[in-house]
Amino acid sequence: VQLQASGGGLVQPGGSLRLSCAASGFTFSSYYMYWFRQAPGKGLEKISRIGPAGTTTYYLDSVKGRFTVSRANAIKTLYLQMNNLKSEDTAVYYCGNDDRGNSKGQGTLVTVSS
Repeated sequence: VQLQASGGGLVQPGGSLRLSCAASGFTFSSYYMYWFRQAPGKGLEKISRIGPAGTTTYYLDSVKGRFTVSRANAIKTLYLQMNNLKSEDTAVYYCGNDDRGNSKGQGTLVTVSS
């Protein structure tokens, strides 16, 4: 399993970013996929999940209404559209194909600061 997140960066509060996660080494279209994040000094937090067909989703309450998860099975890519970003969203973001984050690959840093 290989998972690589990208698209992070520095953004001002209220701004937007779109993260991508390139997957390989497993049958992407058969798996629930997850986004996690880890803020400085804190544990890993599951923030979103999407079903194999992309029709079922879950969001952590703190990101609900601001973040949108999607997937493109044909190109084995997972996305996270993040709008109205807040300073508390600052973290390293990871994708994974299990709900504990054991499979998470390389993350991407999102910094929300003015």
